[in-house]
Amino acid sequence: MTAPLKDEQALTRRILWKLDCRILPPLALLWLANFIDRSNIGNARIAGLEQDTHLVGNQFNTVLAVFYVSYLLIQVPSNLVLKTVKPNRWIPLLVCVWGMVTIMTCFVHSYSGLIAIRFFLGLCEGGLLPGIVLYLSTIYKPHELQYRVGVFYASASLSGAFGGLLASAILKMDGIGGLAGWRWIFVLEGLVTIIIGIFAAILLPTDILTAKFLTEEERTFALERFRSSNTTTSTVPVIVVTPEANIQNEEKRSHEGRTSITSSIPPLVIHQEHEEFEWREVIRGVLDIQTWLTGFAYLGLIVSLYSFSLFLPTIVAGLGLSGSSAQLHTVPPYVPATVLTVVVAIFGDRLKWRGPSILICLPFTITGYIMAIAAHTNQVRYAAVFLIAAGVYPCAPAILSILPNNSSGHYKKATTTALQLAIANTGGFVATFVYTSDQAPKYIRGHSIVLAFEIMAWIMTAANVLYCMWENKARKEGRRDENIEKYQKLWEAGKTRAPIGDRHPDFRFTL
Repeated sequence: MTAPLKDEQALTRRILWKLDCRILPPLALLWLANFIDRSNIGNARIAGLEQDTHLVGNQFNTVLAVFYVSYLLIQVPSNLVLKTVKPNRWIPLLVCVWGMVTIMTCFVHSYSGLIAIRFFLGLCEGGLLPGIVLYLSTIYKPHELQYRVGVFYASASLSGAFGGLLASAILKMDGIGGLAGWRWIFVLEGLVTIIIGIFAAILLPTDILTAKFLTEEERTFALERFRSSNTTTSTVPVIVVTPEANIQNEEKRSHEGRTSITSSIPPLVIHQEHEEFEWREVIRGVLDIQTWLTGFAYLGLIVSLYSFSLFLPTIVAGLGLSGSSAQLHTVPPYVPATVLTVVVAIFGDRLKWRGPSILICLPFTITGYIMAIAAHTNQVRYAAVFLIAAGVYPCAPAILSILPNNSSGHYKKATTTALQLAIANTGGFVATFVYTSDQAPKYIRGHSIVLAFEIMAWIMTAANVLYCMWENKARKEGRRDENIEKYQKLWEAGKTRAPIGDRHPDFRFTL
C-alpha cells in the first residue's frame, strides 16, 4: 500500500469521525424525542388519561389514528422544501414546534381536544424522518448510510426503554401544581424536546461545504470523496453547449464488453447543490417501482413498530402488572433490539446489503408473534416480545437506506424517500386499531393481524431484491444503454436540467 493511499485513508477516517460526532448525536436525540412524544400517550393512558378525558370504547384508538392523517400529508412537501429552507434549520424548527404542541396536551380535557392536538402533532412530526434520511444521504456515501441511520434509529428502541423509565419517574409528580401525573409527562417531555431542537440547530451543518468543524483541506477532500461516489449519476453524458453549436456525438466507447454513447468533450457535471427543482423528477420518484415495493414492505414493519411501542405498556399491564412496575417492565425488550439495530447496520454497510438484512432479521419477529399467539402463560408472551423487538427494529435502518442508495438526483431522491414513508405510515392506522381492550390479555386477534403484515413485508422485500438483481443484470448486459439516448433527447429539447441519475446504464442498484 502506497503512502498517499494510507494518507487518504487516515484523512477519510478523521473526516468520518468528525462528521459522526457532530451530526449523529443531535439526530439521535431528535429521533429519541420523536418517538417519546409520539408514544408517550401509551404511558399516559395507563396513568389515567382515558378517565380524565372521558374516553369510551375505541375513542383512544381513534385519537391515535388521527395523528397519521396529518403525518402522511406533510412528508413529501416537507422533503421538497428541505433544500431551499436548509435541513439544519427546517428539521430543528419542526422539532421545536411539536415540542410546544406536546406541552399543550397538558391542557386537554376532552376527546375533541385530544383529536386536535394529535392532528397538529402529526403535522409537525411528519417531516422529520424523511428529512433526516435525505439529509444524511447528501453527506455520506451510499454504503456508509445504513450504519448512520442505524445509530440514530437505535434511539427509537431506546425511547421505548427511556420513555418507560421517564414516565415512571414523572408519575411521582402526581398532584404537584394541581396537575395529574400523566399531564406532567407531556409538559416535561415537551420542554426537553424544545431544548433538543435548539441544540440540533446550533450543531448541525447545512452540508459538507458549510461544516466549519472541518478544516479547508478536509472539506475539499470530503466533498470530492462524496462526489466521486456519484460520478455516473451527476453527469450529462452528451453536451449541447448552445443551440447554434449543434454538436453531434459520433464517438463510441467500449464498456463492460458493450457499446454506449459518450461525448467528444468533457461531460457537464450537475452536483446536488446546483440541481433545480423539476416536476419531472418528482414524477420519476412517484413512478419508481422500488418506491412502492419498499413502501409496502415498510408498511408491514410499521404495523409492528407502532403497535409495539403504543401498546406494549398495555400488554404488560395485562400480564397482571400495574403502575410503576408495569412501566419498568416495558424497558428490557428494547435492550437487545437497540444493540442488534447497530450491529446489523454495520454489517449491512460492509456487505452492501439492504434487503437481505431484512430477509434474515424479520423471521425472528414472525416467530415472536407465533409464540405470542400460541402462548398459554404470561411468561411465554413476555418472552415473545423480546423476539419481536429484536427482529423488527434492525429492519428499519435497512429499508430506509434502500431508496437513498437506489435513487439519484436530489429531487427524485427527496420524492422516493418521502413517498416510501407516506405509504408505509398508512400502517399507523392499522396499528392503532390492532390491539383493542376486548382482546386482553392474550390479544390473539391483534397478534394474528400483525403477523400477516410481517409476512407481507418479507415478501415485498424479497420482490425488491429480485427486481434489483434483474435490473443490474440487464444493465451489465447492455440492455439499458438506450437510456442515455433518451435522456439526451430530453436535455436537447430543454425538458430537463437534472442529472441522468439512476437512469445511467452504469448505475447499479444496492440489493
